[in-house]
Amino acid sequence: MKEYGLLVSLTLVTHRDDRPVNTEIHPALLRERCYPRSRQTIRSAREFTAVTLHAWGVTCRHDDVLLCVSELATNAVLRGAPPGRGYRLRLLRFGDLVRVEVHDSGGGRPCVQNRDLGAEGGRGLLLVAALADRWGVGVRVPGKVVWCEFALGKEGAGDPLGWEATAVEVRRGD
Repeated sequence: MKEYGLLVSLTLVTHRDDRPVNTEIHPALLRERCYPRSRQTIRSAREFTAVTLHAWGVTCRHDDVLLCVSELATNAVLRGAPPGRGYRLRLLRFGDLVRVEVHDSGGGRPCVQNRDLGAEGGRGLLLVAALADRWGVGVRVPGKVVWCEFALGKEGAGDPLGWEATAVEVRRGD
């Protein structure tokens, strides 16, 4: 890896021993922002995500990620965050994988529901399940974390830190 024109090794060395350790560790890129419980924040969450993806050099699956952010943020506003509370959007990048997390302090466990085709709403998680490579719900106290992941592929995943992308096993629709 080159940094400021100098060749930098990714090998870490302990103070007492000069043997290389943890040579395969690459920290994730992380950005997060908290929003109040308001429908107007959904657009802000999308814009924050678009700016972040651009900064990370992510060029593929951009629209899929933005749509899923909109759906998860909408669910947090309408069903997840209690009145007077907000939600947190966290974006992580690990090599050629982008993970979206929406944290809220509300109860319940979201799931994909069979909806009437004429119904106005209720398709958000169905879209997330269709577009993301993996998605799920985690526990936090109080509340939950709804997350989804996107494998980027080599041609669309720019590498802003100059690291080689690591292989990530991704399963569709957990």
